[in-house]
Amino acid sequence: MISSIVSHARRWSAGCRWAVLGGSVLLAGCSANPIYSTTGMVLSSYSESEATPYVMQMSDPGMACALGEGTDPLVYSFSRVTDAPDSTGSLLMLLAANCMEYRAWEAELAYLRADYRGDVPAAKDAREVAKRLHARTAARRYKAFTRAMAAYDFDPAAEPIECPFLFNDQDELTFLLGLLTGMQAIVNDSSSGAMAGVPRNIAPQAERAAKCVDNEKWGGLPNAVRALVWLLLPDTKPELSPDPWQVLENSTELAVDSGIRASYAVQVVAAETFGRPDVLAHAIEGFAEAEDRIDVWDDYRLVDEVARGVVQFSSDKHWSANYGHRTPRTFFGKMSPERSTENVETMDLEGLL
Repeated sequence: MISSIVSHARRWSAGCRWAVLGGSVLLAGCSANPIYSTTGMVLSSYSESEATPYVMQMSDPGMACALGEGTDPLVYSFSRVTDAPDSTGSLLMLLAANCMEYRAWEAELAYLRADYRGDVPAAKDAREVAKRLHARTAARRYKAFTRAMAAYDFDPAAEPIECPFLFNDQDELTFLLGLLTGMQAIVNDSSSGAMAGVPRNIAPQAERAAKCVDNEKWGGLPNAVRALVWLLLPDTKPELSPDPWQVLENSTELAVDSGIRASYAVQVVAAETFGRPDVLAHAIEGFAEAEDRIDVWDDYRLVDEVARGVVQFSSDKHWSANYGHRTPRTFFGKMSPERSTENVETMDLEGLL
C-alpha cells in the first residue's frame, strides 16, 4: 500500500517536471491553480462593483462591520495568486476596525460606570480591556490607511505632492476615508498607550492629501481632517488659514447640506482630545438637531450612520461619567437630565401588571 502511494507520488512529481519543461505548468496543475487566480479576480471585481456600493447604502453599522471582519480574510487570501484588491480591502479593513472599536467603546463605558459607583477593581479591568481593544483597532485602521494609499498608487510623503487620479465618487470616498482612518489610527493608538506603534508622521501626510478631494462635495470632511491635524500638530497649519475650531464648525454646516455628517464625528473627537466641553456639547446638540432637516445621501448612508455612532458614544461617555448610565433615548443632544416638563416620557405601570 505504502509503496504504491510512493510510486504514484513519484510519477506525479515526474509529470510536473515534464509539464514545466513543456511550458504548461498552469494547465498541468503543478503550480498555482488557474481557477484560484480567476476566482480571485472575479471576487475582487464583484466586491468593487457590487458589494461595496451595497454596503455603503446600509443603515446597520454593526452588520457592515461584521461583513468586514468576515470577508476581508477571504478576499485577501486571493492576493497570494492575484493582485491584492487594495481599494475594496481598504474599506473592508475599515469596517473590521469599526467592529473592534465598538468593543473598545463598551469597555470604556463599563469603566466609566464602574468608576461612577466606586468599583475600583472593575474599573481597572475595564480600562485595561479598552486599551487592548484600542490597540487592535489602531492596527487595523493603519492597515486600512496603507491599503487606501496603495490602491491609488499614492505616496503621501512625496515632495511635491501628486494627487491620485480618482475615477468616480466611490474612489474619492475610499481615498478620503483612508485618510480619515489614518488619523483615527493615531487617536486609537494614543488611547491604547501607544501599544500599536502607529507612526505619527501620517498625520501631516493626511493633511496634505486631503486637499486632493473636493471639500464642499464631501460635506467639509477634507477640511475637518486638516483642522484636526492642525490641532494635533500646530506647525502644519498654513500661515493664513483660519482657526481650526472655526474650520470644524464650518465643516459641520457643509455636512448637513451634503447629507453626510462625518464632520460632526471629527469635531467630537477633536473636542474630546483637546478638552473642549463647550465644543463637545455644541457638536452633539447640532448632530441631534440636524435629524429634522438633513436629507441623507442614500448612496453613502453608512458613513452618516457610523458618524452617528461616534457622536452617540461621546454622549454616552458624558452621561456614564456624570450620571452612571448611557444617554436616555429622549435626551440625545442634551448633556444633562434637565428639561422642560412638556412631553415627558412616563412609564406605563399598568402594562407591567
